[in-house]
Amino acid sequence: MMVPAALLLLGALTAVVAPRLLALADWPDREPVVALWVWQCVVAAVLVCCALSMTLSAAAAWVAVRGHVFAGAPHPVVEAYALSTGGSWASTTAVTLAGGGVWSAAMLVREIARARARRRQRRAELLVRAPLLPGEEPGADRLVVLEGERPDAWWLPGAAPQLVITTAALRRLKGRQLDAVLAHEQGHAQARHDWLLHCSGALAGGFPQVPVFAAFRDEMHRLVELAADDMASRRFGRLTIALALVELNEDRGVFGPCPTPQAHVPQRVHRLLTPPDRLTAARRLQLTAAAALVPVIPVLVAFVPGLRALG
Repeated sequence: MMVPAALLLLGALTAVVAPRLLALADWPDREPVVALWVWQCVVAAVLVCCALSMTLSAAAAWVAVRGHVFAGAPHPVVEAYALSTGGSWASTTAVTLAGGGVWSAAMLVREIARARARRRQRRAELLVRAPLLPGEEPGADRLVVLEGERPDAWWLPGAAPQLVITTAALRRLKGRQLDAVLAHEQGHAQARHDWLLHCSGALAGGFPQVPVFAAFRDEMHRLVELAADDMASRRFGRLTIALALVELNEDRGVFGPCPTPQAHVPQRVHRLLTPPDRLTAARRLQLTAAAALVPVIPVLVAFVPGLRALG
């Protein structure tokens, strides 16, 4: 009955070591898309460890579950897992991990419900500030201009996604800067970054004492912006999107000495003004493949006793 414990230990080790290695690496800011993939694989590996440990613990605690898990398996395979030696801690482990899974699902549902409520509220406010003209259909225009003295622009997702921009932002954005802002926000929508933010927010909100989930949420918020910056810069240039960021955020004090909620904006501008230093295509492929193997490791650990018995 060592496999469930080994899986929990592997999950804890991954949760501790992987974020530290990513924090020490210098390539995530250079390759945010790859970094997003690596972070997802790390968190997936932690969750897979918990799910497999829960399954094997439940199989050790209850014969009915064991019959479903090992249905059709030869007797030597079942004996290799030593399920009869689990004791009372097997049921405790299974129930605890199952509760964690249910809680994670509930937090994800709550996160999505809150996001949809915020979206409905924003659309209602948008209709008040920019009412439809006679004969105009809702969501017909992808670009909505609002009267406002504060330069701002944001993407409103949904069945009919729209880019909302204030008149102050239009006065500030020059040349192709408006197109760059639109490309940035479309990059978020095309890559479905909202789902990454929902999942990371649900895990961090459901388990605030787990550092890896908090780091996952913070890095998702940061990396999705870098990835969208890169998508926009490929079409309109790095200088264009950097100037657009400056124009939209200059009056918010983000470039001053005092920290603000948008403290990452100066870092994004500095990154865009620095000559790109991307990894080679081979190196990106290596990192992507290595990250994809991380969630496979707990699966291999779970199957080792059975494979040895068959061998």
